[in-house]
Amino acid sequence: MARSLVIKVTAGADAPERCNQAFTVATAALVSGVPVSLWLTGESSWFALPGRAKEFNLEEAAPLADLLDAVLAGGKVTLCTQCAARRGITIDDVIDGVRIAGAPTFVEEILSDGVQALVY
Repeated sequence: MARSLVIKVTAGADAPERCNQAFTVATAALVSGVPVSLWLTGESSWFALPGRAKEFNLEEAAPLADLLDAVLAGGKVTLCTQCAARRGITIDDVIDGVRIAGAPTFVEEILSDGVQALVY
């Protein structure tokens, strides 16, 4: 079994460099052939909504919308259940391809054989 990567991003516009690093690492891993699961939690939850990633700007960084599109195309993107609820986000609101799941699913993913988990 190939090793996979689960990335939990907790930062959004409140910590733009940390946020962008998570998306950049996820995309780099996918390009390298590594299976990726990206979890949107905390302030990054807003990027599960259409158009929100396009509003994010960080100088000298790849556009967040492009990075998110790459992860959606080649990996898995999950929005935290509690984070979504606290922000009034429902499954009907999110970008196609984003699922909503909670801590039990996250724990199951990170405890699987061959998984490396990173938190940003």
